Amino acid sequence: MTGTPLPDTAFAARLDALGPFEPAPRLAVAVSGGADSLALALLAHTWAAARDGTVHAVTVDHGLRPEAADEAATAGARLGRHGIPHTILRRTAPLPRGGVQAAARQHRHALLEAFCHQEGILHLLLAHHRGDQAETFLGRLARGSGAFGLAAMAAVSEGAHARWLRPLLDVSGDSLRATLRARGEGWAEDPTNRDTAHQRVRLRNALRPLADEGLRPADIAATAGRLGTARAALEADTAGVLAAAATPRPGGALTLLPGPVTGAADEVALRALGRMLAHGGGTAHPPRADRLERLLAALRAGRAAGRTAGGCRFMAAPGGVLRLVREAGRIRECPAVGPGALVTWDGRFRVRVGAAGRLPPGPWHLAPLGGAGRDAFPDLPAAARAALPALAGGDGACVAPVLRYDGLRDYPEDRPPLLAEPAPRTPLTAAPFGAAPLSFGDDAPCHGERERPAHMER
Repeated sequence: MTGTPLPDTAFAARLDALGPFEPAPRLAVAVSGGADSLALALLAHTWAAARDGTVHAVTVDHGLRPEAADEAATAGARLGRHGIPHTILRRTAPLPRGGVQAAARQHRHALLEAFCHQEGILHLLLAHHRGDQAETFLGRLARGSGAFGLAAMAAVSEGAHARWLRPLLDVSGDSLRATLRARGEGWAEDPTNRDTAHQRVRLRNALRPLADEGLRPADIAATAGRLGTARAALEADTAGVLAAAATPRPGGALTLLPGPVTGAADEVALRALGRMLAHGGGTAHPPRADRLERLLAALRAGRAAGRTAGGCRFMAAPGGVLRLVREAGRIRECPAVGPGALVTWDGRFRVRVGAAGRLPPGPWHLAPLGGAGRDAFPDLPAAARAALPALAGGDGACVAPVLRYDGLRDYPEDRPPLLAEPAPRTPLTAAPFGAAPLSFGDDAPCHGERERPAHMER
């Protein structure tokens, strides 16, 4: 099947819709060496040059295939012919025996974020296109996802250090390959794209007979976009409920005013509870739907105090409010640390260990504070205090942290033995997910809403 090259003007309209961008914008493009990402890099290069900006291509080599290194080098040579600088990042962390693809995505995400942070680049472009959007929709449909999951991928994700942009979600892969041909450029074919051991390949193959029945990738992607509109509305309502109901407290606890949650529609109330539990429990995802439903029923009946979910406990507090605290007994993360270490602990804190001369006898590891620390945190509830990070020494000494809220990097050598900064893995609120573009002609300008989700690059 052949496609029509994507004009520079049509691409520019799509990327401009995902702004704002700074004067002379600097972009990073995740490039695998395949047609989709190479076409994106060339289109982005033209866009940036017209605005006195620059593009830097980045390839992550996981070392999973022997030929990957040569493919990365070839991609760099192709990009170099167009004046695009290219960096290859290599994975150093070991991958688990199971779930290799998911772990590789996480490592790739971390490496790309770190590169953008190091280079001061605010925008990372990903080459997901219309077919990828349709595959994502079908994969989540197979897993029984609701409206949130079936909204699939969106055009803007807010990362820790960069905005992850997907300007090609309404462009076909055929159009991107035609774009490369029109520029006289080739590409590599990843053999895993033909390996039916991967669900995404089986789903891609399933799209062909579906199209014969009138269900084209464009139609599936359009449905994902409409569900994205519904998701945006739900997330905006959820953010409003959280703003009215939840107040973060020192040490990582939350104060919950039940009324705004119990008075909200079920879907919104469940989302708000799930967000609070993920925030308070240091997890990336909320508890299962059935747990949240039972918790909401208890909250509406006035019986939530004492309930546990997601590694957190609800506790009664004066004035008819509830406190949400992390259960110290559920914390299993007790890593060994050395002087000067900077680590993330329990998905809730960033912790800095002091200089060796100020530490108790080693070896040292981080553990929940437990019953210690009453003098250091007299105003914290005992349950919240118990779930703070502490430094445990080889002589059994337990050192309570000094809580900071202004960063941990620039402190003198005489800093305390342990500094801790709240850094929850899941923020209490986030920018809402927006609708995907619905202009599915390859040369039509994008006029959709901005969007913000969280998916990996291709």
